[in-house]
Amino acid sequence: MPLFITYASYSNAGIKGIIDKPTDRTEAIKALVDKAGGRLVAVYMTTGPHDVVLITEQADGSDAVAVGMAAAASGAVAKIETVRAWTLGEFKGIAEKASRFAQVYVPPGR
Repeated sequence: MPLFITYASYSNAGIKGIIDKPTDRTEAIKALVDKAGGRLVAVYMTTGPHDVVLITEQADGSDAVAVGMAAAASGAVAKIETVRAWTLGEFKGIAEKASRFAQVYVPPGR
């Protein structure tokens, strides 16, 4: 299954919930990912521009985005960004395709 990385930031209400009732959120996040037919690979709290980083396997991007939307709809999450991840071997195949495609592309102004 494709791998996705999701960056999330809690809203003020989400942070308040974490402080009011400190808990390990892994099971709650896993249940949401499982419901979407995916698999939670890892979840981390982080410092910097994002509060949480999830690594999941999902059947496709729409499932990964739907998971983020469901979390955001709770009001506890203020910002979510989901990106597709490829192994270096997988990306080599993408680069090989791009090399073939580049042969027929005519850039603007030529």
